[in-house]
Amino acid sequence: YDESMTASIAAFRAGNAPHILQVFEVGTATMMASKNAIIPVAQVMKDAGEKFDPNAYISAVAGYYTAPNGQMLSFPFNSSTTIFYWNKDAFKAAGLPTDKAPTTWPEVVAAAGKLKAAGHKCPFTTAWQGWTQLESFSAWHNVEFATKSNGLAGLDARMKINSPLHVRHIENLANMAKQGLFVYKGRGNVPEASFVSGECAMINTSSGFYGNVAKNAKFDYGLAPLPYYQDVPGAPQNTVIGGASLWVMAGKKAPEYKGVAKFFSFISTPEVQSASHKRTGYLPVTTAAYQLTEKSGFYKEKPGTDVAVTQMIRKVTDKSRGIRLGNYVQVRAIEDEELEGVWSGKKTAKEALDEIVKRGNEQLERFQKANKG
Repeated sequence: YDESMTASIAAFRAGNAPHILQVFEVGTATMMASKNAIIPVAQVMKDAGEKFDPNAYISAVAGYYTAPNGQMLSFPFNSSTTIFYWNKDAFKAAGLPTDKAPTTWPEVVAAAGKLKAAGHKCPFTTAWQGWTQLESFSAWHNVEFATKSNGLAGLDARMKINSPLHVRHIENLANMAKQGLFVYKGRGNVPEASFVSGECAMINTSSGFYGNVAKNAKFDYGLAPLPYYQDVPGAPQNTVIGGASLWVMAGKKAPEYKGVAKFFSFISTPEVQSASHKRTGYLPVTTAAYQLTEKSGFYKEKPGTDVAVTQMIRKVTDKSRGIRLGNYVQVRAIEDEELEGVWSGKKTAKEALDEIVKRGNEQLERFQKANKG
């Protein structure tokens, strides 16, 4: 994701950008600010005479890719959210119930303790740590990640993730790491392989990881909502969007954009969307695709596969609608760096989170200055 974004910016400057660019959600604010480089998807569809109704999309998905003027800028494609996976065979061997995943963080800690006592070397891990343990964690507990509705209401947003609740959570994970209950396996999606192989028994990661698990896991597994702290008022709320959307690059010929619009119409049909959702675990981005999947009996047949959808279709608040910040690729790298300092015992949770806020805000200020107009 990071590399394709950098490469495409270079390609656009050189005059040979692709027609369609897949950009992960972290790059959304940057793409939105690249006004001359993109053509809003709503415009592309209208010009080509293709039917396009933003209201057909799950509101949390459509809202994320919509400009303040109400125009949809990019085409939701492989949207995902964060969920919890657990290895039922490992739970059984440790004498833990297999019909229900841990629902709260204290329950995760208790389950990890039992798994470790039963000889499990990696009871819990997490992929995409900034997304799962800071971003989705904030929305799930209805606490601010950043000011200005997490950046959705303006470029002058500033980070807020050194609150007492954030510190408590990262401290909790740091204590788990010290006790060998949480094993850090790396950045991005690198830790996912340790779940599929059976090495780690629990993981927080993307719903889009489901396809890999369904295909390659040689054990009985379950999908569940993210754990939460039950003493936090309003928790659990909803989770935030991940995955990617498709952006249309400027500078091409009109007939070519007709082809782009036709392609978008095809991939948004309920049949194509539903098949993709079943195969991958990414969200069915339209309500019709969700209904079609439900009607087919898929959710009954594969329990837990609807978790991502049910976490996303709850009523959102200004703190949980989504996170859209400029220079966010750089901010995510800062989050990784500082959290790694906590897991290795070099920093306290408070020190690391204060540093993420300080360094993150420098990036946000830089982006704000560069995109004043």
